[in-house]
Amino acid sequence: MQQLKKGSKKLLNAWAFYDWANSVYSLVIASAVFPIFYQALFRASNVETVTIFGGEIRSTPLISYTTAAAFVLVSLLIPILSGIADYVGNKKIFMKFFCYLGALSCMGLYFFSLEHILLSLFFYFMALVGFWSSWVFYNSYLPDVAFPEQQDKLSAKGFSLGYIGSVLLLIFNLAMVMMPELFGLGEGGEAKMKAMQISFVTVGIWWIAFSQYTFYYLPVGNKSTNKVTTQILFDGFRELRGVYNSLSENLILKRYLTAFFVYSMAVQTVMLVATYFGEQEISWGGEDKKTLGLISSILIIQLVAIVGAQLTSKASEKYGNIPTLIVINGIWAAICILAFFITTPTQFYVTAGLVGMVMGGIQALSRSTYSKYLPETKDTTSYFSFYDVAEKIGIVIGMTIFGFIDQKSNNMRFSILFLVVFFVAGIFLLLRIPRNK
Repeated sequence: MQQLKKGSKKLLNAWAFYDWANSVYSLVIASAVFPIFYQALFRASNVETVTIFGGEIRSTPLISYTTAAAFVLVSLLIPILSGIADYVGNKKIFMKFFCYLGALSCMGLYFFSLEHILLSLFFYFMALVGFWSSWVFYNSYLPDVAFPEQQDKLSAKGFSLGYIGSVLLLIFNLAMVMMPELFGLGEGGEAKMKAMQISFVTVGIWWIAFSQYTFYYLPVGNKSTNKVTTQILFDGFRELRGVYNSLSENLILKRYLTAFFVYSMAVQTVMLVATYFGEQEISWGGEDKKTLGLISSILIIQLVAIVGAQLTSKASEKYGNIPTLIVINGIWAAICILAFFITTPTQFYVTAGLVGMVMGGIQALSRSTYSKYLPETKDTTSYFSFYDVAEKIGIVIGMTIFGFIDQKSNNMRFSILFLVVFFVAGIFLLLRIPRNK
């Protein structure tokens, strides 16, 4: 197949469509169905703890520690893999590998059980690793397929496609869970659990099937005849260090990355704990209402985020990327303050809508802004691996601080309120970025 030209409509659409393919993991596995299934599994077994490596641990810390460990591994893998990919000049093969690893692991969650908890957590662990590792290669393609003036719109388009696709599959999965008899699964609690297990398989199938369009059109990369040796395994870290050292010569990129690290730490933490906050701190009036309310909130966030990503793209065109990011950080800070006081479902729905409005916008604009500030280089994967490592380390730090404050104060509201500090610091750091570029 003839390689498509950079900036061509077909190539841009193919790149953005990977968001449609893989975002079902973020929504169905990370946010909606799997958390419900996981907690229901413990309730159905009438247990609060499981035995891991000879010790007893509750369900929530267990999944939190597994998630944190997966992000640590991703942070270590990204520089190694990106270094290899740039060295051999074929990053698409790595993107494919982790796409299939993540998708097949999602399908493996069908067998998730407390009796085989280690194997079950292994599937959860590898699904997360597959998703985030493929993401760094996907991001690194942005400056390869789009010109700078196209990148804001394309990045926003990708996130929007992701929100639309994931919502469509979630609605289908929720129909199975709420009305399993219509799908020939029977009635009652066991049928609903089976429907959730099947939903994990649908995520894997969706992810693999729709990613083929992206893989067909994306270029292989900067081809090279280099072969991977043992020494090359460590070149990724050297390249990462090289990126870090290069920041001293690029003041704009250095200050932007610092700001991104700080505010992204808070953004990712809010997104990861939002469901838990709603479950513990909002008075729903019953378990069924709570489940329906939380699912509805997730859908509200996803649907509003489609609009938010597009509005942010238009705002960046008119006012510039940095001023737009400053305003969005201010909105995030206001949301955290508002969350400290909310107690009713209606208030939670409104807050969820506000989160959706700025969630997609800040992610899409952060990615495209970073892409614009990169120096002229063919080594885009190493630069984006640095970006992703910074984000992942921020997640670990943010979640640790959040958990520490929650544990010490015994009140999740104080943890949410403390995140305001990161958004305010992000605003201050964004204001320090020179405006001459």
